[in-house]
Amino acid sequence: MNEREGAGAPGGSAGGDVRRPVLDALATGPITGPELADRLDVSRAAIWKRIEALREAGFAIQGTDAGYRVTSVPEYGGEAIEYGLEAPYRVEYHDALPSTNARARELATLGEDRVAVLAGEQTGGRGRLDRGWHSPAGGIYLSVVLRPSITPMQAPLLTLAAAVATTRALREAGVDAGIKWPNDVLSRETGGKLVGILTEMEGEADRVSWVVVGFGVNANVDPAELPEGATSVRAEIGDVDRRAVVQRTLEEFEALRGDPDAILDAWREGAITLGERVRVETPEGEVVGRAIDVETPGRLVVETDDGEVRIHAGDCEHLRPV
Repeated sequence: MNEREGAGAPGGSAGGDVRRPVLDALATGPITGPELADRLDVSRAAIWKRIEALREAGFAIQGTDAGYRVTSVPEYGGEAIEYGLEAPYRVEYHDALPSTNARARELATLGEDRVAVLAGEQTGGRGRLDRGWHSPAGGIYLSVVLRPSITPMQAPLLTLAAAVATTRALREAGVDAGIKWPNDVLSRETGGKLVGILTEMEGEADRVSWVVVGFGVNANVDPAELPEGATSVRAEIGDVDRRAVVQRTLEEFEALRGDPDAILDAWREGAITLGERVRVETPEGEVVGRAIDVETPGRLVVETDDGEVRIHAGDCEHLRPV
C-alpha cells in the first residue's frame, strides 16, 4: 500500500479528515492558509501539515501572496483523483491489492459509504462467476462502496450505470467503446473486451445494507498481457490519462445512479447488444433470438421464434446474422 494514502482512516495522513476539503479548496484557485483554516474550522498548523503531506504525495504547491496555488498534480493516486473530482468520494489508493472488491467489502462491513478503492494492480482479481480477472500494472482497478436506499431487486441498475459511466469516460478519452449486456464494455472497432464490472451486495429481502461495484479497465496495458478475447485502451488508441478516466467514471456514475429512467436510456444509447442476434446461456437454458430492449432493473428482452423472453441474468454471445 502507498502509506501516504492512509487507507485505514477516512481523512488520510497528516491533516486528518480535512484532506478532501483542502483538495477541493485548492482546486478552486489560490487560497491562503488562514482562509483555509477559517473555512474548515481547523488550526493553521493542521492546514500546514496537510499542505506538506500533499507536497510529499507529489503535488507542486506554491505559496504566493495570493495564497497556496497548485501548479502540478501527481499522475495517479488517491489524492490525485480527489483533486478536482466532482463527485463525493473518498479515494483509498494502493499500489497493489489482491482485489479491490475484497477491500471494498471490508470497508462496507465497517460502515463506510462512498469510498472508492483504487489499485495500481491486482494479484487476485476476479469477475462474474468467480472467473479470474487478469489485472496487470497500467490498468484501472476500482471498487466503489455504497449504502444506497434500494431493494436487492434494484441493484442490477447500478451495474448498468457503471457500464454507462465507464463507456462515457472511455469515449471522452477517444476510445470507440460500447456496452455488451449485461456488464461488459467492448471496443466497437475490434470487438475486444475493454472493461468488466462486478457488483456485490449484502442486505435483506426489502433493503440493501451495502453494495460494492467493481470496475476493471484494460487501460495502459499491452495486449500480450491479456487473455484471448480482451483488448486494451493502449492497443486501441495508445495510452490515456488514467486519472482523468477514473474521475469521469466516478462523476458519471454518481450522476446516473439515482435515476433509473436515465440509466436505462443511457444504457440503450451506448449498447451494442440491442438489435443483434444473441445466444444467452441462462440458469433455465439457452435463449436465441434478437435483443430488442433492456428493462428495469436490467432485464434483457429477446425476441425469439416463440415470442419475447425476458432474461434477468446470463452469459450473452453476439451471433453472426443468418
